[in-house]
Amino acid sequence: MSRRALRRLRGEQRGQEPLGPGALQFDLRDDDDAEEEGPKRELGGRCPGEAGKEGVRVNNRFELINIEDLEDDPVVNRERSGSSLTDAAAPGNKGRAQRGNTDTKADGGVARTAPPEQSNASGKLRKKKKKQKTKKSSTGEALENGLEDIDRILERIEDSSGLNRPGPAPLSSRKHVLYVEHRHLNPDTELKRYFGARAVLGEQRPRQRQRVYPKCTWLTTPKSTWPRYSKPGLSMRLLESKKGLSLFAFEHSEEYQQAQHKFLLAVESMEPNNIVVLLQTSPYHVDSLLQLSDACRFQEDQEMARDLVERALYSMECAFHPLFSLTSGACRLDYRRPENRSFYLALYKQMSFLEKRGCPRTALEYCKLILSLEPDEDPLCMLLLIDHLALRARNYEYLIRLFQEWEAHRNLSQLPNFAFSVPLAYFLLSQQTDLPEHEQSSAREKASLLIQQALTMFPGVLLPLLEYCSMRPDATVSTHRFFGPNAEISQPPALSQLVSLYLGRSHFLWKEPATMSWLEENVHRVLQAVDAGDPAVEACEHRRKVLYQRAPRNIHRHVILSEIKEAVAALPPDVTTQSVMGFDPLPPADTIYSYVRPERLSPISHGNTIALFFRSLLPNYTMEGERPEEGVAGGLNRNQGLNRLMLAVRDMMANFHLNDVEAPHEDDAEGEGEWD
Repeated sequence: MSRRALRRLRGEQRGQEPLGPGALQFDLRDDDDAEEEGPKRELGGRCPGEAGKEGVRVNNRFELINIEDLEDDPVVNRERSGSSLTDAAAPGNKGRAQRGNTDTKADGGVARTAPPEQSNASGKLRKKKKKQKTKKSSTGEALENGLEDIDRILERIEDSSGLNRPGPAPLSSRKHVLYVEHRHLNPDTELKRYFGARAVLGEQRPRQRQRVYPKCTWLTTPKSTWPRYSKPGLSMRLLESKKGLSLFAFEHSEEYQQAQHKFLLAVESMEPNNIVVLLQTSPYHVDSLLQLSDACRFQEDQEMARDLVERALYSMECAFHPLFSLTSGACRLDYRRPENRSFYLALYKQMSFLEKRGCPRTALEYCKLILSLEPDEDPLCMLLLIDHLALRARNYEYLIRLFQEWEAHRNLSQLPNFAFSVPLAYFLLSQQTDLPEHEQSSAREKASLLIQQALTMFPGVLLPLLEYCSMRPDATVSTHRFFGPNAEISQPPALSQLVSLYLGRSHFLWKEPATMSWLEENVHRVLQAVDAGDPAVEACEHRRKVLYQRAPRNIHRHVILSEIKEAVAALPPDVTTQSVMGFDPLPPADTIYSYVRPERLSPISHGNTIALFFRSLLPNYTMEGERPEEGVAGGLNRNQGLNRLMLAVRDMMANFHLNDVEAPHEDDAEGEGEWD
């Protein structure tokens, strides 16, 4: 009887017969191995020593899911199969149930034992592995010995030539003080910590794939609304490298110089629309972007002003030299070069926007970056601001560390902002509950000692500070000769300017009740020392008279950029009478010019006096042979337009012989005076 008839009698269907041992066996092997092992096959498709080859016998086809990389290089497969053999040969090995299951598993519960050929193969594989390990270890040791030999050779060369190894970097360029972290240059990092990633990146994700930009930048993120970037002719070159520091400088191409000359003409015209026209042809001209940003800020368009500053930063970052690093603290830019000043001002304006936006940690990183570009000269005087940003960012440890390392060579305690901010940082650090008790007590003692020294050195700070905080001092303090009104009046003008700058910027940090009670306690201790005749009081008074005779130019520049009304009002007259340009406020007297602005010839003839008169009324009129003021690129004096108008009127009066016009005063010989 046929098999089909037997299945029908039993009521079975085709494909439901029970599977015998070896019914489902798959060989996943290479063709070469299959040809070699062809005559060695046994019943059921199994060949002796097959577990040590690439062939894997599978009784359940779903076991193939856990087998990885079976179709890789044959050498790799041999190593894996050999490892499974060694694991299966070792007693009690855990890997026996995973890879050695094909050798010991059988239907009906009868275990199969591996033939002796497998043990021979495993022994050979072990020997091969040991040889490979010894080779690797020998090569590694050879490399280490080679590196050690190279170091020894270099040491011998240095000793023979007399060159010593470079010592620690100077305090002004130490990495742990001026080191800038890339992730903190992005304000989104700080905003994510405050509001979460979804709130910050929710609107940015759909826009990321709209445009591909040529370069990844750290200072700003390009926007899809910006014009397509093309190199504007701005580049950077390395001037010199010495003592671990690298001096760089921005350079302007001839095309960029032409755009710069057009920009100066637009500034002289006093018309922002002329700058807008220039940006249509040169959309990434840095000075035009910064000047137009100021115009937008004066018109209360903060969003556009910030966008223009970011575009200027993007243009300058795309021009960086490959060796220029923002984070190392060892790259320098000379502020005396006009091409470098744009980068300083763009960073400062971006820092100001970040502080107003509520990102003090990011603003602190920008402040460190500006300070690291020229820490010795500090052209924008960032030391008057870095303490404020560190306190706002609650980075008290950084402020204390900066004070400890720079006090010896920079005398930071002689600045009112550091004299009061450092003890405040110690006090706020002592208020943190996660510190041990002994650290809290030591920080509190250090804070009290430093605030007493600050009050002794700068007594004129107390009463204005209490007035800013809307606090009334008690009668013993307000009527005392040391803290009374005379203390504020008797201090030098330069010191008054520094005090006004600090109080106008950081007074709100002292408004906490705990801070006020701690300040009151130390004020009474200072009064006790003054009444006791402490010699430190007279020494501080003499120091105030000697040190604060006149503020340097970088402090005046910082005050102008800060736009704090109290500090600007305290500027000396020789600064307030100068014309200050937003793209280059108070340029240094020893400016290093790389190219000179070409002279402009006036097309106006002296014959037509009426035309001269009407042209002189235009804001961009310049007389023939007239030069801009020294130190200001293309600047205009405030009274220049009025002087031109008076000269044109005199010229017209002389040509038309207006002798019958009487002046208001008869005794005035030149006919000048007020007209009816």
